[in-house]
Order: sequence, then structure tokens, then C-alpha cells
Amino acid sequence: MKVIKIGGGCLKNKETIAAILDLLVERGQGNIVVVSALGGVTDLLLNGMHRALADEEAIGELMCRLKSRHMLVAGHVIPGEKQRRAFSLELGKILGKLERLYYGLHFTREITPRMADSISSFGERMCAHLLRTALQAREGKACCRFPEEIGILTDGKYADATAQLDKSETAFMKKLRSMQNGQRVLFIPGFYGVSEGGEITTFGRGGSDYSAAVITAISGAEVLEIWKDVDGFLSADPKFIPGATVLPELSYDEAAELAYFGAKILHPRTVEPLRDKGLPIEIRNTLHPDVTGSRITAQGAARLGVVKSVAHTTDISILKVHASGVGMRRGILSEVATAVAGKGVNIKSVVTSQTCISLLLARKDLEPAAQALQDLQPRPYRNLERIEGIALVAVVGKGLAERPGIAAGCFSAAAACRVNIEMIAFGPSPVALYFIVQESDLRTAVNAIHNHFFQASQGFTR
Repeated sequence: MKVIKIGGGCLKNKETIAAILDLLVERGQGNIVVVSALGGVTDLLLNGMHRALADEEAIGELMCRLKSRHMLVAGHVIPGEKQRRAFSLELGKILGKLERLYYGLHFTREITPRMADSISSFGERMCAHLLRTALQAREGKACCRFPEEIGILTDGKYADATAQLDKSETAFMKKLRSMQNGQRVLFIPGFYGVSEGGEITTFGRGGSDYSAAVITAISGAEVLEIWKDVDGFLSADPKFIPGATVLPELSYDEAAELAYFGAKILHPRTVEPLRDKGLPIEIRNTLHPDVTGSRITAQGAARLGVVKSVAHTTDISILKVHASGVGMRRGILSEVATAVAGKGVNIKSVVTSQTCISLLLARKDLEPAAQALQDLQPRPYRNLERIEGIALVAVVGKGLAERPGIAAGCFSAAAACRVNIEMIAFGPSPVALYFIVQESDLRTAVNAIHNHFFQASQGFTR
């Protein structure tokens, strides 16, 4: 048995959805399918909260848009009128619950984390019912169960929950084991679980991948397949490197680092639930379903040239906290980090020296983090410096820390094309090195470094 995760990128248009349903008829029996929301629906739900807060009349319009979006797809993928009416009734019940939440939000005049998680989970629920009904209309045996029904239990943290694997596995075995009869396709909405108190808690944006990994770990599945519209991880962004090649095998750590540094193939936390049992992940392109793209395992396979991929992201900024004797003052890093976290800001990385703490942040978090530190009294620093217009480049590969010359190769390749490397971190991860360049130099830097490490085709070794 396997778990199949179908992402929002594959659920953007009705023709692609129909092709995926045909694949599920052929190879989905006896397996679990974890689904994201239809493309664009989560954004619609989240934006709808602000509209509902400002204008009660906007709620009815939002419900009409959501119903139209799903019924338009249903009209294409559910062939029978009877089945379409059944789905419409089920959709109406779900939208009725959602509508009450929006009216409650308008009445209370507050978007709480609890409310935001509850509302944002509805996209996956509607999609799971849609695909279940569509598969049944194709004479496939299918059913749908929600995480709150089967007990996918979390630590209760809103917007960034973590699954409690042991408790979730016990609940799953009690409630769903009897349904796995080798014929039926079981659809489960991804993205969220429930706290022990029964509250909806989401795993963060893109967290359906993590959901699928949790279900793989607790269900007795042998493999997690991620169905996407691409072949897998590549040696670089094909927009920058048209000849970038697919990586046939990666380790958990390599995949997590690439995902964290901008490769939008997996959610960075996807590998976490699978580590203890050593379960593999396979990326499959729905356009070429018989070809395994990237396979992710506990150990992976080392490339003879060590470096497997050059990733990048422009969603980066730096807040420099200038203070004297940083390395000698107890508690200053904790004080800074606690203040920033109190504003709901995630610190991507920290680089320190004797006179400065450099916080690497998402661009949207730069000002909230600065404001959090300006509010400290007394201030434990001399001044703050904001750095924008930069990009992060990451070099990833098994054995990176043991191979001499990797950092030097990055420096020399960048210097040869007159790109200045402004900050470098090498050592926290044994499989990754990252550095900062000006955003205007990003394409040049990625090309130069990729060419340096991939001049000759080099294979893989265990």
C-alpha cells in the first residue's frame, strides 16, 4: 500500500484533474490519496477573511465564488447528473459551515489564529469530496475521511502544528484499518490535523506534503508518492539553467535543504515523519506517470562531484543588530530572538560576530522584526541595519563537508564573473553551504557556480 499526495499545482484546471482521476482509476485502488485544495482556493479563503471583516455583504459573494469554482470542475469531471447533484448537496453543507465561520468572524471583528486555521482548512475538505465523487462516477470504489474523523493529532500549535505520530497511529489503526480492503481509494484532506482538544490546527502553508508524510508513517504504507507537474528536483532552476538535470536520488537531508532554500518540490518538513521508519518518497510527474523522477531515501546516493544542486531564493533580507562584545554577553542572542519571535517572525538563520548579530529573514518580516527590537527597553544594541535587494544561493550535496575546496570553488567561480559574495555559512548542515549576493547578480552567480561544479557529467555512487 502507498500514500499518494496530489498537490495544488496538479489541481489548477479541469483537464489536468480529469487526467489525474483516470490515473487513479488505473492505479489508485487500495491506496490512500492526500489532496491539497484546488489551485487558488486557499488564497481565496484567506483573503475572504479580510473581506468578511470589512463588509458583511462580501460573505455571500465569496460563497458563490467558491461554489462556482468547484461546480465548474465538477461539471467536467463528474459525468452523471445524479452524482453532480449529490456533490452539490455535499458541497452546500460544507459551505454552510464555512459561511457561519465568516459571519462569526464579522461579528467578533477579529481574525484569531484559531479562526484562520479553521477557515483555511476548508479548501482541502471540498477538494477531497469532489475527487471522491468524481472517482465514484467513474465506477471506482472510493471514500473520504477527514483528519478530525480519523484522529490525526497535533501539538495544538496554530498555523505551524506538528503531528503526534504515536497517538495518531493508534487512532488510525482503530478507525481506518478495516477500510483498507485492497480495492477502495481513501481520500483524506491534507494541510491540517486536530489538537487533543479537537481544535483544527494547520501544518503551515504548503503543509499538505507534511500531512501526506504523517499518514504514510502511521498507516503502514511502504512509500509516499508525490504527484506533481514536474519530474522532481533539478540541478538548478531551469529558468536560469535550461540544461538543468533531474536528480535521480537524494537523501532526506538534501531534499529538506533544497526545499528550504527555494526548490518548490516538497515542503521542507516532509521528511520529518518518515525518518524513524526510513520510508522513501518518490516524485512522479502526472504527465509521465511511469517514470520515477527523484527518489528520496534515508541515505540517498552521493554524486562523484559532491554538489548535486545549486538552489536560490530571493525571499531573503538581513537585519543586522550592531552591539559591542556580542560573543561575551550572556543572553543577548536569546533576548533578540525572543523579541522577534514574539512578533510571529521566523528567523531563517543567524550569523554572529563579536560586534554584530545578523538575522536572515523573509522580506515581509524585516520591518516587524526591526520594530520588535526597537520596542525593547533598555535596548541591548547600538543600532539596527536593514539590508534588502539581496538573494541567497545554496549549494547542496551529500559529502559537502568532507570534500575540500567546495567553498573555494564557489568563491572563485563568483569572482571570475565579478560577483561579490557578501556572507557565507558552511558547517551547520553537512550537506549544504549558502551565501548572500546582490539580487542583481543572482542569475550570473547561479550560472557561474553551476558551470563550475557541473562542467563534466558525473554519476552517483553509494
